[in-house]
Amino acid sequence: MSNIQLTVDRLNALQPLDIVGDPAVREKFIQIYNTLHGDGEAAYERESVYFNQLLRDYENGKLQKATRFSIFTAFIDLAVCGLSLAPGSRAQCYLLGRNVNIGTKDQPRWEGRCVLTVSGYGELMLRIRAGQIRHADNPVLVYENDEFSFADRDGRKSVMYVAHIPHAGKKIVACYLGFTRADGSRDYGVLFEEDWKRLQEYSLKNNQRRNARGEVYGNANALYTSGEGNTIDPGFLCAKCIKHAFKTYPKVNIGKNTELQSEQPDDVEDTDYYGIGETPQTEAPANPQPESFCPPEQSAGITIDTGDEDGF
Repeated sequence: MSNIQLTVDRLNALQPLDIVGDPAVREKFIQIYNTLHGDGEAAYERESVYFNQLLRDYENGKLQKATRFSIFTAFIDLAVCGLSLAPGSRAQCYLLGRNVNIGTKDQPRWEGRCVLTVSGYGELMLRIRAGQIRHADNPVLVYENDEFSFADRDGRKSVMYVAHIPHAGKKIVACYLGFTRADGSRDYGVLFEEDWKRLQEYSLKNNQRRNARGEVYGNANALYTSGEGNTIDPGFLCAKCIKHAFKTYPKVNIGKNTELQSEQPDDVEDTDYYGIGETPQTEAPANPQPESFCPPEQSAGITIDTGDEDGF
């Protein structure tokens, strides 16, 4: 067991890309991973590479402007969740930059933070591991010329689906996910076109800002219209379907500074995974608004919204 003590001052003295390689951070990650999942050394060797790759590559290194402490907690939360940052179309989790006002509305102080975000596919793994579900099918896209119906009778959900190939017009009208509960019964999550149109409107409202000249700018997430024929992107829709299928299910165990795409975590158990010693609060910077992860001229201020529309 190392005698090196983790403190905020120690982390602040490190360069962002050196944090996960620090001996004390390495030991903390392996200790937590071994306790919760086993084989922590192999996980550390794998995930430290993925983590630093994201720090380097995300928008030309923008995540490196986050606080050292938030970079540290994002890495430790990866050990808590037991997921992987391995890239791919079904990535389990990824890193996001958040701009947080740690001051007041009238006197804002902006702080960039690195946040571990669990994707819909990662959430499926967490729910299987927690025993909430046994198995989940792949999301199914329903096209305009397919046969599809969804029923919910006394809490028993059922789906009838017949694919008609080829899919003329390529217009997607629904997406559904079937999965098996812990008791062996079947459940389904379904999104219809009117559902993602509503989410698109919410995305537009959430992304719009007013600058100092009173001009409104900002658009809905481009993936709502980046598919063929100006329709929703198929991969984006599949992830949305997973994301919304578990809205009513119990929360899963994640790190206290981690986000699920499907909900903003609250009432997280106050477990001190991080082992950071107390240090005096550092002096506030002279510039009350450091360079932001968000678009400029945010005259109305920024609040964190990690709920339905989070830039995913």
